[in-house]
Amino acid sequence: MPIINSVISWFMKKRMHQIELFMKYPLDVQDEWFKKLILAGRFTEWGKKYDYSSIGNYTDFVNRVPLNEYNDLKPYIDRLRNGEQNLLWNSEIKWFAKSSGTTSDKSKFIPVSQEALDECHFKGGKDLLSIYCTNNPDTKIFTGKLLGMGGSHFPDNPEAGTVVGDVSAIIMENLPTWVELIRTPELSIALMSEWESKIEKIAQITRYENVTNITGVPSWTMVLLKRVLEITGKKDVREVWPNLELFIHGGVSFSPYQNQFRQLIPGNMNYLETYNASEGFFGIQDRNEADDMLLMLDYGIFYEFIPVDDPGQAEPVTIPLSAVKTGVNYAMVISTNAGLWRYQIGDTVTFTSVDPYRIKITGRTRNFINAFGEELIIDNALKALHSACEKTGAMINEFTAAPVYFSEKSSGAHEWLIEFEKEPEDLAYFTEMLDNALKALNSDYEAKRYHNMVLGKPVVRPMPYGSFYNWLKKRDKLGGQYKVPRLSNNRVYVDEILALAKE
Repeated sequence: MPIINSVISWFMKKRMHQIELFMKYPLDVQDEWFKKLILAGRFTEWGKKYDYSSIGNYTDFVNRVPLNEYNDLKPYIDRLRNGEQNLLWNSEIKWFAKSSGTTSDKSKFIPVSQEALDECHFKGGKDLLSIYCTNNPDTKIFTGKLLGMGGSHFPDNPEAGTVVGDVSAIIMENLPTWVELIRTPELSIALMSEWESKIEKIAQITRYENVTNITGVPSWTMVLLKRVLEITGKKDVREVWPNLELFIHGGVSFSPYQNQFRQLIPGNMNYLETYNASEGFFGIQDRNEADDMLLMLDYGIFYEFIPVDDPGQAEPVTIPLSAVKTGVNYAMVISTNAGLWRYQIGDTVTFTSVDPYRIKITGRTRNFINAFGEELIIDNALKALHSACEKTGAMINEFTAAPVYFSEKSSGAHEWLIEFEKEPEDLAYFTEMLDNALKALNSDYEAKRYHNMVLGKPVVRPMPYGSFYNWLKKRDKLGGQYKVPRLSNNRVYVDEILALAKE
């Protein structure tokens, strides 16, 4: 196994030359991909509609092709799911990544081409390991097994041969067979659809393996780790997997889970963040201890950005990568090698660097609270909760927040439902620290909190253990692709969770 570790590590490091190339020549690489995508889309139904054959540059593209959200592309996607081809992309589409990223309860079905798998998702997986091996030359991760926390997939339209599922499940199903030699559990268990049974089986099987690295969504990985400790009777994960050195995470912010992971896995442990969504693989944390990610520019994705804090724009105005600035909040727009054209994925990012291009996820375009002009985004919320936890010794499992609207006798407020792993000794002090941190982070929030005139103090409600899990289960939303909405501009989710907790 040490020989295998050395050989694989050497191959991984070779990819670093190509990564360094797009870091050095980012705009050239993006221009090259722009031309490739337009060329591939020329003779699709979409490409003919917008005359891709006559698009010569980015200006033509912007003037010709509209910005799109999921509902704009849904008629084409529905036809693809029924077996039609050459609609949005010029190769066969039979896989669809199921995503819950809409404001309604309905799922989105994101087309996944073979090119998207090979040039984007698989490449991203290899690159994150390449970056990790380069930053940690003494790594031993290939001497043991990768524990993969994936989702599931199932037939969509048997006659058309289409399949839908979590993007993680689609990736696992299509990985080369040799990968099975270095991962655990076996595919049939990793792709189980019933999550409670899956967690149990994975825990029972993997406790006997030499697990050196784990990949998954923090919340579900936490559930698994705790179950492993329960059935083994061990006090921490090190006693079960002494050679564990890396957790690769993404999907949700890691900050609410940091302290819990460090307690469960004491000693030297590395954490690597990725930005991997159903629509594509966008970013990798390329520096140890950094809180930003390298924007991956050679994955078959062309990027555009919309400044979201510009009140002077009546209509969204996009800019290319060459025009972005650090410290500005942008909504991300992508055109991909699976036929998503000028697609608004709903995420907002800010650039921490433009040489090379590094980003931080700041939130969702629709995941915010702005009931009183406070413009509270998820980035503010996560930082404020982290600060409050540090000051009070509290630890959080899950949370969501929504507005409390004006009444005759009181101003508005924000109501926070928090499931604590460790409750603060003084909830009032925790609330005060949360409020102070939000004021420090967000001037609009601070202004609205002036003398409680518009916005009163936050209302923090500790929730019984399992409240969020039970809410997701009742909605049939258990699984890696479903996440607790962190911020909402209405009270639908908050009222549902409170009502369920009273039952």
